[in-house]
Amino acid sequence: MGRPGADAPGGTVHALADVELAAAAVLPPGVRDFVAGGSGAETTLRANRAALDRVCVVPRALRDVSGCTTESTLLGRPVAMPVAVAPVAYHRLVCAEGEPAAARAAGAAGVPFTASTLSSVPIEEITGVGGTVWFQLYWLRDTGRTLDLVRRAEDAGCAAVMLTVDVPWMGRRLRDVRNGFALPQDVRAAHLAAAESTAHRRRGGASAVAAHTAEAFSPAVTWESVAVLRAHTRLPLVLKGVLDARDARRAAESGVDAIVVSNHGGRQLDGAVASIDALPDAVAAAGGGCEVLMDSGVRSGTDVLRALALGAHGVLVGRPVLWGAAAAGEAGARRVLELLGEELRDSLGLSGCTDVADARELRTVRGATVGAPGAVP
Repeated sequence: MGRPGADAPGGTVHALADVELAAAAVLPPGVRDFVAGGSGAETTLRANRAALDRVCVVPRALRDVSGCTTESTLLGRPVAMPVAVAPVAYHRLVCAEGEPAAARAAGAAGVPFTASTLSSVPIEEITGVGGTVWFQLYWLRDTGRTLDLVRRAEDAGCAAVMLTVDVPWMGRRLRDVRNGFALPQDVRAAHLAAAESTAHRRRGGASAVAAHTAEAFSPAVTWESVAVLRAHTRLPLVLKGVLDARDARRAAESGVDAIVVSNHGGRQLDGAVASIDALPDAVAAAGGGCEVLMDSGVRSGTDVLRALALGAHGVLVGRPVLWGAAAAGEAGARRVLELLGEELRDSLGLSGCTDVADARELRTVRGATVGAPGAVP
């Protein structure tokens, strides 16, 4: 589609904010808004960043960090750092190759890639590039089709299923509404072909993508749905979109393998709590019964450290990987993950931690909001 393009980020890219700027320079405004925007007045979108900036880590001193490593495990598998690429719809909006480019970048970085139900490339092509691939699932109105997708993900070699639980329908994303956003004809939901025409039908004052998902997604996904899914898959099961500690506790009791504390990057309920603020109570409520991951607003290795210090086993990163792919395809996505790894190792060592387990023992305090990630004082 001619969407990406610039040369691979190199010497001028020192932070993820640089990659976002490079992507903004090449993306059509409507696509840029579709990726960057949040719901409503975007208060939660902004709150995610502000809340992360308020978390101040208390470093330990006089520690030998000469062997500092970012290596860890997620869902029982070794990873080069406690990071996974979050599920993001329609990669071909920003990169002609689509999801396989980012999946290869994740594999090279030694972290899992999560393929969305709304991927623009079939799951078989995504797993075909190698590496660890998780499959993100939206519960469809047709339960049979939902479980067929799970079996398809299993057959394709996916290593986990991640059920998103905070989308009975798509939040009102005003940028898309104002833009009358619709998918270009050569981008489609590869796993939902039967409903794809709605997503391409541009209407003034409405989001075609929201209309598409309203047709396909069930607003009746419940704990019973979780039980059905748990009974129908042998893969590790992750619930994404948990914020209330009561739901975290019930998830752990329901036999899931992990939860993702997430407000969908500020794209669902506007006014929802920032994910990092919800994280400590969710960790306490889960009580070690399952792993606890976090997403929404992570933009640096320091943010990963903050989440670890508040009890997370790891984080998911979404938009930055898409910015990298938009700026320079696979090479751009690789650069994003390289930066995160470099920054995380730096943050671990400077906080007196030799590894991820040490980071989860750090103390934190809440301070005033400081500058944006990547900002130079």
